Amino acid sequence: MHRYMFSRKSLGIPYALFLVLFVMAPLLVLVYFAFTNGQGEFTLQNLTGFFTDPNTLGTLCYSFGIAAVTTGVCLLLAYPAAYILATSRLKAKSVIVLLFIMPMWINFSLRITALKEILTWLEGSLAYHPFLNTVLGMSYDFLPFMILPIYTTISKLDGALLEAARDLGAGELQAFLKVTLPLSLPGILSGVSMVFLPAMTNYVVLDMLYNSTYIMGSLIGSYFAAYNWHGGSMIALLLLGIVCLFTFMTRGIEEENTRGGALL
Repeated sequence: MHRYMFSRKSLGIPYALFLVLFVMAPLLVLVYFAFTNGQGEFTLQNLTGFFTDPNTLGTLCYSFGIAAVTTGVCLLLAYPAAYILATSRLKAKSVIVLLFIMPMWINFSLRITALKEILTWLEGSLAYHPFLNTVLGMSYDFLPFMILPIYTTISKLDGALLEAARDLGAGELQAFLKVTLPLSLPGILSGVSMVFLPAMTNYVVLDMLYNSTYIMGSLIGSYFAAYNWHGGSMIALLLLGIVCLFTFMTRGIEEENTRGGALL
């Protein structure tokens, strides 16, 4: 009888097949439609059209604005909460962290619907403050994704570093600015990437809060809804490139800080 020995390469075959069928193949289809026209001929018109159309450029700038403000709000709310939880000696610390995670267990549409009812009660009409309502909705949705990585990073910091800083004459604020904040930068970057990138494309919040303005996700959907697969594929491909560039930049900074370069 022959005994079949499975190596690590053999065990990786199902994963490789999954990547080829559900990642590489759809991506190749996207690239094909992005660089062809209706007759299947190679063209760069879809690429040049994106950078010459004021509507697409305006949507890109608006998406960046929404994502930047949402990320800033989440960071301002998440860092103090994560810092207090990570440095406190509360016995119920894990329970409090669980309370931050629990909204993620509820259906996304239900959470935004509940927020919409509250905003409607406060404002009367959601059409008065579309940008503000969108930022509130996305911040409410993505806040746990900012808290968790920052909390994990701060909770793993070596307390001896803060003790050494105090022994050298640093005050509480100076020790925080020189030690805690720089060493928590990897968690901040992880949270920023987990909030900024989805906020650029999450058009569901805009639709549910009656915001008529497009962002990149809704713009791509409108192209495909109009059966303009070529233009929609090019926008999706450009957005993918922005995501990859942003991820590459934040990963490089995060690796540098992990090696200790952030300790000032």
